[in-house]
Amino acid sequence: MGTLRNQVRLIGNVGQDPKVTDLESGKKVARLRLATNEFYKDAQGNTQKTTDWHMVIAWGKTAHIIQRFVTKGMEMSLEGKLRTRSFPGPDGNQRYVTEIVAENIHLPKKQ
Repeated sequence: MGTLRNQVRLIGNVGQDPKVTDLESGKKVARLRLATNEFYKDAQGNTQKTTDWHMVIAWGKTAHIIQRFVTKGMEMSLEGKLRTRSFPGPDGNQRYVTEIVAENIHLPKKQ
């Protein structure tokens, strides 16, 4: 059990062009939404699809690669970890968001 850690692997489609920001510190950060689909059979035997949306954040070199090569609609896979953060909402209540911090990405080969 000592080798278990916070690890996520996803394959999905990019929902919109990534938003990339150059921070004052010189670091680069990329944000994107990734859709993953799951298919199953309902009680009548019909194939159904559910889609989950994931917020992905990437830093540094990974953000640079995303900026250069990732566009809306393309399929990609990633490895990373879950990170939950909180912030005060406009109504004063604490809000929570869980994001995937991408550490490695895999893009399709160009044909």
